[in-house]
Amino acid sequence: MGSKAAMKRREFITFLGVAAVLPLAASAQSKIPRIGFIGNSTAALEANLVDAFREGLRELGYEEGRNIVIEYRWAGGEYQRFSTLVAELITAKVDLIVTAGTPAALIAPDLEGKRLQLLREIVPALSYVAMFVNSVNPFHVSSMRQARAAAEGMGIKLQLHDIRKTEDLDDVFTAIRNERPGALLILADRVFLHNRERIADFTKEQRLPNVNAYKEIVEVGGLMSYGPSYEDMHKRAATYVDKILKGAKPADLPIEQPSKFTFIVNLKAARALDVTVPSQLLAFTDQLIE
Repeated sequence: MGSKAAMKRREFITFLGVAAVLPLAASAQSKIPRIGFIGNSTAALEANLVDAFREGLRELGYEEGRNIVIEYRWAGGEYQRFSTLVAELITAKVDLIVTAGTPAALIAPDLEGKRLQLLREIVPALSYVAMFVNSVNPFHVSSMRQARAAAEGMGIKLQLHDIRKTEDLDDVFTAIRNERPGALLILADRVFLHNRERIADFTKEQRLPNVNAYKEIVEVGGLMSYGPSYEDMHKRAATYVDKILKGAKPADLPIEQPSKFTFIVNLKAARALDVTVPSQLLAFTDQLIE
């Protein structure tokens, strides 16, 4: 039977809102365990997540290259590559695979509502918000549903713009220039992360207040971000790896909710957009970029 059939027999365990573990071997105790790590984008973009995962492993007594081996694979933002990368790691005979899984939005049902509320705090008269989604990303279905519900409850018109690949950005930018929404909400997706500088530059050009899922967009000029700490979740993923390597049954491991959310504001971007961030919001920020 081929690798696709083999994958169907395996069980993905989603946890922490960000990662999944795919157990492949019955036991790794008689040899140095080999872990597969599949990143959604690139090694450079996810260096902070890999570092957090390694730190979690070190705290549990695992040292990469000494008593644990990690095989890395990178999807480069192309979700369709996942099945191929999983098949590669199965062929490489890893004991389990760690990869991005269910986004926090599925277990934090008011996440998009909170992001819209942040925009309303910045722009009190806000009535029209553009939203970047990727229809290829299966998890955006939940995010779009909760965003629509929140927008309706707040009396905000929400216009979705589908961006499946980098080449879609030009048309979307043109549409937004014509539609002139009052703000922009950007979901978590590797296409958006890869194009963070273009997106941030566009928001400055259009003086468009924005809230993002990724802090990386704020670091290059976006206004603010709110969401779970992906570093914290990857660090906690090491605990699941440890338990499975020690014989725990994946089905017995609980699904954990994110325990740490971060709110980041770029004051330099606020000045460029000519908006004022209320003092009550500034009091709750985890990081201010000036």
